[in-house]
Amino acid sequence: MAAVPRGITTVADVVGVGFGPSNLALAVAVAEVDALRAEFFERQPRFGWHRGMLLDGATMQVSFLKDLVSMRNPASGHSFVAYLHAKGRLPGFINSKTLYPLRVEFHDYLEWVAGHFADSVAYGSEVVGIEPVAQDGAVEHLDVVVRRDGRTTTHRTRNVVIATGLTPCLPRGVTTSSLVWHSSELLHRVEELRARSPRRVAVVGAGQSAAEVTDHLHRELPGAEVLAVFSRYGYSVADDSPFANAVFDPDAVDLFFDAPAKAREQLLAYHANTNYSVVDADLSAQLYRTHYQEQVLGTPRLRIVNSSRLHDLVETDDGVVLRVEHLPTGAVSHLDVDTVVCATGYRPADPTPMLRGLAKLDEAGRPVLDRDYRVVTSDSVRCGIYLQGAVAEPSHGLSAGLLSTTAVRAGEIVRSILDQDR
Repeated sequence: MAAVPRGITTVADVVGVGFGPSNLALAVAVAEVDALRAEFFERQPRFGWHRGMLLDGATMQVSFLKDLVSMRNPASGHSFVAYLHAKGRLPGFINSKTLYPLRVEFHDYLEWVAGHFADSVAYGSEVVGIEPVAQDGAVEHLDVVVRRDGRTTTHRTRNVVIATGLTPCLPRGVTTSSLVWHSSELLHRVEELRARSPRRVAVVGAGQSAAEVTDHLHRELPGAEVLAVFSRYGYSVADDSPFANAVFDPDAVDLFFDAPAKAREQLLAYHANTNYSVVDADLSAQLYRTHYQEQVLGTPRLRIVNSSRLHDLVETDDGVVLRVEHLPTGAVSHLDVDTVVCATGYRPADPTPMLRGLAKLDEAGRPVLDRDYRVVTSDSVRCGIYLQGAVAEPSHGLSAGLLSTTAVRAGEIVRSILDQDR
């Protein structure tokens, strides 16, 4: 083994970068085999998953059975059903006759599971680098460099699993400020917004988050006009029909991974409407009824600025001016608002800078992955580097960044690690 730097006393079997649902599921899978030692590093000060969008009444869009473990091990003590039993709410949930729990309840479930692994995760710790450890021309280990409270430490491991999630995406040329922010900040900023008694607020975006933000602000700001600005003619409804939902089944990952590149692109395009820029049918209908009712009563507060593209925006002393092009006519209008919320989605965090040339890249500059989510490297790299999340979507399909196959994926990665060790 290569010389161990000062401060390194142990070598972990697995180091997880990030501790959201994906690596939380990995922690559960690791605990099941009782043969691996894992430690995790999370930049946030405590466990949290889209806290800014835990809106009252908002429900999950996937079944509770697609929790951290049930699709792989339904007898696990870390399932959503086990959580309900522990909280004394199992009969009540059964009586609710739903597959889709409240989002705030599912988040509480995730926190409950995370609490079981408190000794394995360091919060407030940002991984700033991954260094190969070479010995006789082979890389058997990796040194994970972590920064916490201004201090840097190094942690040696045989395998790294990177699951750094998503980063908010803003329209081109737009930056956040006190008046312009991303939907991920909604619940953190809405009280401040309410205190300013805004006259008019704009929500840019056409997907589920945009519709939820529009609905929430319309209810929470009864004295304000809410402008929904998007390039579609109307909100597109998510395809959650049974046949379409099968694209998220574990077996579909095998089919997708083995398909030719052109077929993969077609499948992603065909079924993007199961997840991207689409809205739950009930919420879409509710917003339409609200909009129509206000027209009938002559009290319009929900304004639909459809078929319109945001060109740019400028902050002024009085608020924000949006320059918006109406796509059918080309006419450009100026919208004066007090605040802009950009519900314009997320992009996968890019892991390539962290990999420092260890990974083989495809033509688009993305790491190439094996079926077991292991990064393809040169033969000299004998340790394991794995990626979880939407970054794997081009090779593993639409479920890569969603909860649907999280439990199964975590088990596949653990099996791969055990096989590599053997």
